[in-house]
Amino acid sequence: MRRSKLEMYVDILKVLAQRGPLKLTHIMYKANVNCKVLKEYLDFLLKQGLVEERMVGKSRVVYANTARGTTVIKYFREVNKALLVIEEDSKNLPFPY
Repeated sequence: MRRSKLEMYVDILKVLAQRGPLKLTHIMYKANVNCKVLKEYLDFLLKQGLVEERMVGKSRVVYANTARGTTVIKYFREVNKALLVIEEDSKNLPFPY
């Protein structure tokens, strides 16, 4: 099953939240996204202020969540929980939603 863009954005943010600042290739493997798509999505997340680039040493770039990125993850989890509750409640109804 394919993930939506939103799900992929959130997966990238979750990986960065769990693992801390990571290089591009590490994000790619942990979030299961190919390099070309990951660069596109990271660019979007950078422009939105959800992720930041950090220089480690002279030439190594790593990516990390910003406070805003962490907030987005928190809101996404709350929405996801609410949707699961609605789904469970609808199973108990005598008629389909």
